[in-house]
Amino acid sequence: MCGLAGVLLARGAVSARELEETTARMLAPIVHRGPDDGGTWCDANAGIGLGLRRLAVIDLSDAGHQPMRSASGRYTIVFNGEIYNYRDLRRELEARGARWRGHSDSEVILAAFEAWGVDAAVRRLGGMFAIAAWDAELRRLSLVRDHLGVKPMYVYAKPGAVAFASELKALRALPEFDASIDREAVTAYLRYLYVPAPRSIFRHVVKLLPGHLVHVADPAMPLPSPEAYWSAEDAARVGLANAFVGSESEAVDQLDALLAGAVAGQLESDVPLGALLSGGVDSSLVVALMRKASARPPRTFSIGFDRPEYDEAPFAAGVAKHLGTEHTQLIVTDRDALDVVPRLPAMFDEPFADSSQIPTFLVCELARRAVTVALSGDGGDEVFGGYHRYVRGQRLVGLIGRVPRAARRLLAGAVRSLPPSALDSIASGVGTMVPPLRVRRAGDKIDGVGALLDAGDATARYRSMVSAWQHPESITPDQLESNGEFERLLGADVGAFVERMMLADQAVYLPDDLLTKTDRASMAVSLEVRVPLLDPRVVEFAWRLPLDMKIRDGRGKWILRRLLDRYVSAPLVDRPKMGFEVPIAAWLRGSLRGWGEELLADSRLRENGFDPKPVRRAWSDLRRGRDGRAHALWAVIMYQAWVDHWAAAT
Repeated sequence: MCGLAGVLLARGAVSARELEETTARMLAPIVHRGPDDGGTWCDANAGIGLGLRRLAVIDLSDAGHQPMRSASGRYTIVFNGEIYNYRDLRRELEARGARWRGHSDSEVILAAFEAWGVDAAVRRLGGMFAIAAWDAELRRLSLVRDHLGVKPMYVYAKPGAVAFASELKALRALPEFDASIDREAVTAYLRYLYVPAPRSIFRHVVKLLPGHLVHVADPAMPLPSPEAYWSAEDAARVGLANAFVGSESEAVDQLDALLAGAVAGQLESDVPLGALLSGGVDSSLVVALMRKASARPPRTFSIGFDRPEYDEAPFAAGVAKHLGTEHTQLIVTDRDALDVVPRLPAMFDEPFADSSQIPTFLVCELARRAVTVALSGDGGDEVFGGYHRYVRGQRLVGLIGRVPRAARRLLAGAVRSLPPSALDSIASGVGTMVPPLRVRRAGDKIDGVGALLDAGDATARYRSMVSAWQHPESITPDQLESNGEFERLLGADVGAFVERMMLADQAVYLPDDLLTKTDRASMAVSLEVRVPLLDPRVVEFAWRLPLDMKIRDGRGKWILRRLLDRYVSAPLVDRPKMGFEVPIAAWLRGSLRGWGEELLADSRLRENGFDPKPVRRAWSDLRRGRDGRAHALWAVIMYQAWVDHWAAAT
């Protein structure tokens, strides 16, 4: 795993020394992504500079050093990630006459580019990757991002300059970087807790979408439109049109083979390797398949909390004992977790408010003490229908839609006026009679319930389920909210509505929230995290499965559970989904209250373009016990903290 950065300028715009200095300056802030080695390659006549910080995982010798040039000298690349099918490609390319200096996957990428060209070669790469390639013959820079968006690629474009990097902090190191804020991105962030791609928090920086590549030949021209070589939407359409027709046991057999192959392929490493284990279905299945594929017991790592309602450590320990892993567990206190909070703005580069970033960092930090690479269970919920909102959504969205809009609005107003304790009591009684309406800690979700009732159509209802602020434009009065890729996919003509929920989450929430969180938290401690459940072949197979092999009898991930039954006793993992939560509401009323009060002062909110009234109203609600406001407030607080950090850093 690595951190890449580089720049393409107009020919002759700067001297060779200036180009080298700029490229090196961009690498300096991302040393944590690659502490083992670093290098730059520049051609001032072409205006191109490439740089890489290397975390050595495969081929630890100098033969794996980057930037790396192809045998003919035509291509030079910097590459962040791992290509899991590189040995198969290597054999095929060797038969075509390729010769090798070492055994790295970077060298295989270069040979593939020479043999098939960038566009065709990218379609044959299996893995997680972000690649920048300079073609000296065409005088063209190509930027590529992997299928599901596991690895990041930010692109900065201004007249006469195109720059790219794994993290925004590398772009900020550019001379005369334009740090103008994209106010529409701020509004979207307040709703979703992350900035949805292709936007970034900066007006002149975009994120390359998953499964896309872009070719840049002239930095004086506007950035060309990226081209898709793979997309979750296409995978969904093809899969639904070619449904699996075998029996359920045959489906489990085929998934077993696919996942076993994906896990085995991701055990390739020249450095110590382990797994992050929560004790849930996804991570337990990954570890079980690791145990099957390896003669040695895998190393596993988990953290727990000294608050029982947030502690999954006993479940992880039970699975580890059953599978016979070498297990390491750490119980963290509130103080341990809170000590991470000041580090978050620097770690995540742009505003990011998924509070599970804190335990994710802590478990990565724990794992890094013993290993350099870890497998995780990320992606199982989005691919196999694991979220509660899918189970409830397919019934509840339709049920609410049958109630007249006027009646729903009246009911929404009544619900919002109730204190959390009253809604808890009502939900408990109603949930007994109507299971789809049963909601855990319903009082905490009072605002979401009201918004769900008030939403106009199915798309709006699902968006309300995943929104921190239901009306973020009320906080940013200078900026109206516009629809993006998430809303487009919810309204697309793809399958049933619940399948469109999953599609939108695969294409947007997964790369922009979950995979971003894992990438930044892991790379902050120089740990490579691999995600076998997001092998594109697994995702494509999942789209072929009928919906009832994912969601059945009010529970998600049906087929994953049946597969896990082959390896782990059901009682060890058969429990309500907890998620990687932390007690944000309690912290904001307690240990973080003074910090929150300072950041949410009226003058500071106005300074950053926020209307203080709705924010202060939410703050008052939280202090009175309405925990459902916590994540919305966390979004504002993390934005304010981000502004403070980066203003001080410039």
